[in-house]
Amino acid sequence: MDENKILWLALNAKYSHTSLSVRYLREAVPGSEIMELTINHQLLAMLGEIYSAKPKVLGISCYIWNIELVRSLLKLLPAALPDTIIICGGPEVSYGVAEFMQEYPMVDYVCRGEGEEALPKLVEQLQEVDFDKSKVNSQLDMSNIPGIAWRSLTGQINEGQDVTVADFAGKVPFAYRAEEMADIKERILYYETSRGCPFSCAYCLSCATAGVRFLPLERVFKELDFFVAHDVRQVKFVDRTFNAKKSHFLPILQYLLKLPVDCRTNFHFEVAIDYLDEEVMQVLAQLPKGRVQLEIGIQSTNPATLKAVSRVNHWQDIADHIKRIMGFHNMHLHVDLIIGLPGEGMESFHKSFNDVYALQTDMLQLGFLKFLKGAAMMNLVQPYHYRYMPMAPYEVLQSDVLSYGEIRWFHSFEQVFELYYNAGRCRQTANYLIQECEQGDAFVFWQKFTDWWEEQGFHKIGHSTKNLYGYLRDFALAAYELSAELMDNLLRYDALLSDGGKIRPENLDWNRLQYQDITADFWKGAPSRVRAYLPDYEFTNWRDVNKKYHIEVFAYNMMLTSQDLTCQKLTCQPTALLFDYTVDEPICQRIELKIGDDE
Repeated sequence: MDENKILWLALNAKYSHTSLSVRYLREAVPGSEIMELTINHQLLAMLGEIYSAKPKVLGISCYIWNIELVRSLLKLLPAALPDTIIICGGPEVSYGVAEFMQEYPMVDYVCRGEGEEALPKLVEQLQEVDFDKSKVNSQLDMSNIPGIAWRSLTGQINEGQDVTVADFAGKVPFAYRAEEMADIKERILYYETSRGCPFSCAYCLSCATAGVRFLPLERVFKELDFFVAHDVRQVKFVDRTFNAKKSHFLPILQYLLKLPVDCRTNFHFEVAIDYLDEEVMQVLAQLPKGRVQLEIGIQSTNPATLKAVSRVNHWQDIADHIKRIMGFHNMHLHVDLIIGLPGEGMESFHKSFNDVYALQTDMLQLGFLKFLKGAAMMNLVQPYHYRYMPMAPYEVLQSDVLSYGEIRWFHSFEQVFELYYNAGRCRQTANYLIQECEQGDAFVFWQKFTDWWEEQGFHKIGHSTKNLYGYLRDFALAAYELSAELMDNLLRYDALLSDGGKIRPENLDWNRLQYQDITADFWKGAPSRVRAYLPDYEFTNWRDVNKKYHIEVFAYNMMLTSQDLTCQKLTCQPTALLFDYTVDEPICQRIELKIGDDE
């Protein structure tokens, strides 16, 4: 075992995540190693893992999702590893450094800002004096390392320079190694081609450093080749605004367009979609399905709110571009709204939600305003009478236009919306109810559903997927004058379009057995009949047919429902629909069977 081991520790939010920061440091500090755990690890088990490694130097990456666990871990480390030198770094400790080091005396050094240049220098100094930190601290007292905070020989905490940035193009190495790819290629791999952001949104830390720095495109293409060659599932770019400079991002999109058709790697970007021009839109339109997914931070559609946080949205361009890209049917679109922004009370959020919901993107994430150390949002606490959590994740609790009770209710609203809309469930049913029963007001529908949800006490317990369909049916029948038969048809249709068609709630009126003789004749009859709908169909066995396809009969012409909130009136017309699960997203089509009035 290496008695002078340098270990970089990441506590990821989920096992599916990987840590980019510790991998950068592994490559920047020769001979160092990484350890990745998750915040779901039991604390003592985590301590045991670290103890088994017996590092001489332990560097801990501190982020909003793990800082409370890091604080608990730090208190235990001196008992297990009394001689280990502890370094903390990351956005959670780059601000308020003196207070942090005073509260946690076992922390020897703090890296403020980007560490790819500062930490190798610190480790080199430690190695040169056989890890005698008193000698290193004496050297730092005379000549500090930019970005490193330390404890002087007098015991005084020296915060060093303000948050520092590394030479991104020249000094920051590629983070991944070929030998680890087999173990991590199914997880989310994080990558960046730029640092910094051209915008100055008050709630974000990305504008804490001036300017945007880019990697050379030649290097980017080589590194993307690495990911593709290792068949990784997803590369998530952490560039704060991927399309900050067209001469940088457009060639990357063109590179992705030229990748082999059988390339399965998905590339995730966060973009300011209102700044995309026609040339970029043409490239996006040509991308193979699933090659790219886009995340768009809209946050609010209230101009006064956006101005208060120094954000500029060109709403009409945003809406037009999203609608157009949705029409390409080749990529997942994820949009964000933030609850609790300045001046955004219930009425204002009602409008922002409806504006964005009408776009019908694949996901509409509802986040809560956070007060991050070092962000300009801290300057707005007093003017808007904010109160927020003093510990991570520092979420808003109250403002001058939202009471704590309303914020608490929004958490239930977000839970309901996550279980249904963002999970891709019951969208046809919800949109039918919004159009027919709420005159197109999506917020009012989800508001009423949330109120009913809380009345049942559902916000306090977990839920199986099967039960969600019954909940929506019970709410709709209580809230609106609808027939139980109509709701059953809508929910069966939704269930067959969601979760790969694998969830068949028992409390819905499935009719597969009722029509099994008719459907059996369809499947085993003249092959040309089935191939009119499924050109590549070959009958093998019933198990295979039942796994890949499903035929359900509805009392209404369900194909008239749509997700764009312009539902036509459903007609009472017995309709047989064929659901095809051989593709990533189920395909539904009407087929001709002798049922009901057709008999």
